Amino acid sequence: MIVAICFVTLVLFGMPIGFAIGLAGVVGLIDMGGTQFLQIGPSKIFNGLNIFPFLAMPFFILAGEIMNDIGITSRLVKLAQVLVGRFRGGLAHTNMLASVFFAGLTGSATADAAAFGRTLVPAMVKEGYDRDYACAVTAAGSIIGPTIPPSGLMVVYGSLMGVSIAGLFAAGVLPGLVICVVCMAVIAIGGKRENLPKAIRGASPREIWDTFVSSLTALAMPVIILGGILGGIVTPTEAASIAVAYALFIGIFVYRTLTFKGFYGMLVRTARIMGVIFVIIAFAGILGWWMSFERIPQLIAETVLGLSDNRYAVIAIIIGLLLVVGMVMDITAILIILAPVLVPLTEQVGLEPIHAGIIFVLALNISLMTPPVGACLFVLSSVTGEKLERISIKLMPFLIAEIAILFAFAFWEDAALWLPRLLGYAQ
Repeated sequence: MIVAICFVTLVLFGMPIGFAIGLAGVVGLIDMGGTQFLQIGPSKIFNGLNIFPFLAMPFFILAGEIMNDIGITSRLVKLAQVLVGRFRGGLAHTNMLASVFFAGLTGSATADAAAFGRTLVPAMVKEGYDRDYACAVTAAGSIIGPTIPPSGLMVVYGSLMGVSIAGLFAAGVLPGLVICVVCMAVIAIGGKRENLPKAIRGASPREIWDTFVSSLTALAMPVIILGGILGGIVTPTEAASIAVAYALFIGIFVYRTLTFKGFYGMLVRTARIMGVIFVIIAFAGILGWWMSFERIPQLIAETVLGLSDNRYAVIAIIIGLLLVVGMVMDITAILIILAPVLVPLTEQVGLEPIHAGIIFVLALNISLMTPPVGACLFVLSSVTGEKLERISIKLMPFLIAEIAILFAFAFWEDAALWLPRLLGYAQ
């Protein structure tokens, strides 16, 4: 109890989440046996980071930074626009489809929200969309990024829980595409109510072909990453390294827009992002060891199973907990703290490890767009100047739809594991 009180108090006083986790873990060690356990702290911090697949994360982030900086985003948006711009609310549909294309480059919801918040949201407003609705569409589509691989959250989960990262990548493809299709349906259904603009004309086959050809260099990135990983040719870490090399080649020799100054800025941004993530992971090693010593995962499993041993009830409890905690806490920290606690529970009700992983990832991704502290909402609010409350209201239909998709894949194992089974990553 004292550890939980310490952690909550530090977070409420504004301490960065990584340091709050570390100090709470230290308090747990002292409470457990005085200062004699403190000497294991450094080894737990080091061991928490000494996991080879973690190397994939900075490479994926850097590749996304490069592809975004050299002008890939605008090409992908144009491709999406010629494909779906002919429908009512064409730019809203474009926003959603572009998120699918963009997902294969960055795997980051906040990067998606920031990029489209600066480009597509102003374009939508200029075409007659309400700004709060444009931001809501962007937020709803942004979580496609970390759902369709590559996904940093999947790398963290797979590395910590010993689950195949390639299997998780395979499991994320179908849910990401379903989110896109369902959100486009929500846009179409609400088109008249929101008074969305009608498209003036559709693109000609020649325009579609020319735009597709000009976007091939961008579309090749996810093919290289996913094809290599799912085909068993390269590991996720190797694929991430190849993605960086490919992005550098395109930026320097094809588009010729990459500068040394710009590349230095990308390295700095990547280091800052990874610094935050790795501090959380490192200090979580102390807290995780303390929880294991105190048998907290087993106690929670026994408590939940005491309420119900029904498979679907347990899944619903886990999802509810992840969504609620995700409303007020960083999702990487949630994953690192709660996955070791809740995964044993999923094992006891017979969930396949990859299925459990995709439930965690989908639930936490949705948390990125839930108030009051959804990261994507804050990014869009700061980039566009729109009030967070107004964005949240317009977001509700999309949020309900995406939570329904989460429960569908959580309860329907065959759908969740269709592609991993097809590729031999799950039984």
